Amino acid sequence: MLNGTGAELRMAGSKETLKECLARYRQIKFSVIGRKSGQTISIPVWFVLEGENLYLLPVQGSETQWCRNVLQNPSIRVDARGVEAEYRASPLTDAKAVKSVVEKFREKYGAKDVKKYYSKFDAAVVVELVQSTAC
Repeated sequence: MLNGTGAELRMAGSKETLKECLARYRQIKFSVIGRKSGQTISIPVWFVLEGENLYLLPVQGSETQWCRNVLQNPSIRVDARGVEAEYRASPLTDAKAVKSVVEKFREKYGAKDVKKYYSKFDAAVVVELVQSTAC
């Protein structure tokens, strides 16, 4: 269920906000709705947090299944070890915008690992984090 700001928080015994958790971790889980199955699908991913924006980079670009799912249903649940929130994801396909996200990933995770794990750079996703309060 969403609150009035577009985000729902469920925090398992924690006073931390999602943003505080994201600042500490290198990997999160997020969930999307399968475009064919209609089922919730959870995926562990790397991410970059910059200000109010959470950037995700699909490992096979626009061919990545979760990326295709986001195009059909932009609702996304972000989970940083039990601190969760639901947001609306925005796909990025503009070459300049995607290149900027790729550079952010290279800075955080290293160019070598990004090259090792990511094979196509034609799409990215940005999630604008809505200010929220802790439980």
